[in-house]
Amino acid sequence: MRPGTWAALAVADFRERARRPAYAIVLLAAVGLGYLAVPAAGDHWTIVNAGSYRGVYNSAYVGTVTALAGALWLSAGGFYVIRTAVARDRQTGVGELLAATPMRTVDYLIGKFLSNFLVLASMAAALAVAALAMQLARGESRAVDVVALLTPFLLCTLPVLAVCAAAAIVFETTPVLRGGLGNIIWLFVSLVAVIAGQSGNAPLGGLGVNAFAESLRGDLAAQGFKVTDLALGLMYLDSPPRPVPWSGVDFTAAFAAQRLLLVTLAAAVALLPAFWFDRFDRARRHTGTPRFTMTPPDHGAALTAGIAPPDVTQPPATTVQVPGITRLAQLEGGPARRGWGFGRVVVGEVRILIGGVSKWWWLATLALVVAGIAAPAASSGLLAAAWIWPVLIWSRLGCQAREHGAEGLLDACPGPVVRVLAQWLSGVALTAVVGIGPGLAMAVDGRLAEWLAGALFIPALALALGVISRTQRFFQAVYPLLWYLVINDVGGLDYMGLLPDGPRPGTVVTATTLLLVSALTAVGVRQRLR
Repeated sequence: MRPGTWAALAVADFRERARRPAYAIVLLAAVGLGYLAVPAAGDHWTIVNAGSYRGVYNSAYVGTVTALAGALWLSAGGFYVIRTAVARDRQTGVGELLAATPMRTVDYLIGKFLSNFLVLASMAAALAVAALAMQLARGESRAVDVVALLTPFLLCTLPVLAVCAAAAIVFETTPVLRGGLGNIIWLFVSLVAVIAGQSGNAPLGGLGVNAFAESLRGDLAAQGFKVTDLALGLMYLDSPPRPVPWSGVDFTAAFAAQRLLLVTLAAAVALLPAFWFDRFDRARRHTGTPRFTMTPPDHGAALTAGIAPPDVTQPPATTVQVPGITRLAQLEGGPARRGWGFGRVVVGEVRILIGGVSKWWWLATLALVVAGIAAPAASSGLLAAAWIWPVLIWSRLGCQAREHGAEGLLDACPGPVVRVLAQWLSGVALTAVVGIGPGLAMAVDGRLAEWLAGALFIPALALALGVISRTQRFFQAVYPLLWYLVINDVGGLDYMGLLPDGPRPGTVVTATTLLLVSALTAVGVRQRLR
């Protein structure tokens, strides 16, 4: 392996990512996490729940809790930020150019792994700066101990982020995992991993929580305080925790060796795809539903979507097929014909949204509908299942054309307001169909308003996140987490009407309206900037 090759690739790739506006947003999010990790003295929220106590906000405590929060949240959410390194090379054609060079596959993989790690490490660095700022801002201790502040980041956060960087490489180079399904799988894998990583028996130190817990218990016991359970995560306490002195974790050489071994294993995992990675060789690429296939034009489908048919006397322009669009449309043609019915536009958007969906997916959907009608007593559980099932289809809303280079097709479509509303209604139609079984049971129980509010809200959330982020990954990361919190009885987020202490339907509809306005605003601004 040639260090110069993969080092140059890693640095170049990192610089290219750092120039993007999204990178600045990611760093700001890391700073926001630092703010949450060190709440004000009277706040009830906490990142580390040690019962009625917390450490005084000195460098050791602030650095440790912020580093643990980074290990928890940056590893889970950072995956979605870095997992496009290989896909971007594939889409832009850079990968094929690299494949034509003497660069070996292992050099490419380790370079991408290091690039991923640099992005995540820069987020951790921003978090460390935020930790220092929060220590000074809270004012409980203004004596800065740089070693005590940064050591937890080196030993707790960075090794975990190395594992995340390696996981992103594995997911991107494995055909089954490189798409939206991989995003959903990672969410649940990361949730299990962060829970297991807080255990005292976690391999190679886990997240580092156990070392922190043992040190905190020991210090508090010496002062006459007793701490039983310690948990990591954003939690609400009945009473603000009491600050007590704490000197910090005495990290041992054995713990440091475990963390170094964890980083080494992460690098080894990042190289495993060398056994199956196609290295952008089209002959070895997995074949399935083609991403770009065009057949003779179907003018009827264009008319259904509200798009004027092209002038067949003109040579065909570049054609694009977005996954989910199963028929041809040509990008060069006559101007859009005003006056097409809005209903036809919605029907066209429905066809685009559900295009290419497997018959097995529809059979499972039919089973959910039948079960909801046949077992009304289980309506709550069936509704929860129904309204996670189409997550990969919902995520297409608002971003499908852009992700696959078909935005030029929109020039022949109705205005942006009509398009956005039609996409939203197509999502509402899909949501209603999938959840109709439990919806009938809820209507009988007098809860139809709650069901309707949820059916309106989910596609609005998908559309807004898709339009704003211009990628399916954002919704695929956010929505399953929101769904998971609701089924775990977080009543304040209940958009499905399943929990007794959830928000009223009017509140959910208001949130829907705000999401739609956000989507329309983003589209309008983008149109003006063109």
